[in-house]
Amino acid sequence: MSQDPGDAFVARDDRSVYETELPVLYDVKDGIATVTMNRPTFNNAQNSQMTYALDASFRRAVDDDAVKVIVLRGAGKHFSAGHDIGTPGRDIDKPFDRQSLWWDHTNKPGGEQYFVREQEVYLGMCRRWHDLPKPTIAMVQGACIAGGLMLAWVCDLIVASEDAFFQDPVVRMGIPGVEYFAHAHELNPRVAKEFLFLGERMPAARAQQMGMVNRVVPRDELEARTYEWAAKIAAQPRMGLALTKTVINRVEELQGLRTTMDIAFGYHHFAHTHSQLLGAGTLGGQDAKSMVAGNKAAEKKTG
Repeated sequence: MSQDPGDAFVARDDRSVYETELPVLYDVKDGIATVTMNRPTFNNAQNSQMTYALDASFRRAVDDDAVKVIVLRGAGKHFSAGHDIGTPGRDIDKPFDRQSLWWDHTNKPGGEQYFVREQEVYLGMCRRWHDLPKPTIAMVQGACIAGGLMLAWVCDLIVASEDAFFQDPVVRMGIPGVEYFAHAHELNPRVAKEFLFLGERMPAARAQQMGMVNRVVPRDELEARTYEWAAKIAAQPRMGLALTKTVINRVEELQGLRTTMDIAFGYHHFAHTHSQLLGAGTLGGQDAKSMVAGNKAAEKKTG
């Protein structure tokens, strides 16, 4: 009987240190659930601790009959700087109570570790959040970068402040965009190519012109204007909202959204493995510091 090559591996060494036990805050008032990403020190970078807490919060909102609409927001200066690739709380080697039927990734060799983990925490969870039956509104201020895009894009509506910007610079890592690959559906294909090839910031005003953002408002009005919409939605019948959302989501699937993501996810993980084989690690030799430095350099050239 041959041995599974993964049998020779043991769980990887997790050395993550969390700065908070509450990476996500949850509150309900007047039929509106507010889900707040709460890692402002790290610009709401998404580690697994946060991702699983988001999943639990969305489930809580769906299970609560008093909740009619959900607002997703980020504490502090920015909505989300994306996936955690460099904080002390980076926890890609920590096992969690998985929400899909994929197996534990932490003791798997080669490309299997990342492929399995990202099926669960990135592609799988985002698809589930996109399909939850209650309307969702992303309230975006400051940076919405890479993995932050995924969290905004799963929401039904996006309200952004005038200082908000959207960016997916991961081509610099040799990767064809983030795992929840909605670029060519949120933007027209030519603009999606520009967005990815150049990796530059897209201001909120242009994102609205492209149809990616519903509404752009002054920063000091962002909360009030977002909750005005949430209150209007909360006055609608629950089942009517759920059915309307279901119809439009199914139309998106007919337009190829799910198929696009399946194709992109395979290429995404070929890129991870290709980079590893070249000795550059899964992120093409990049880390949080180099990505920030690259972004600053690019903005200086175009600013």
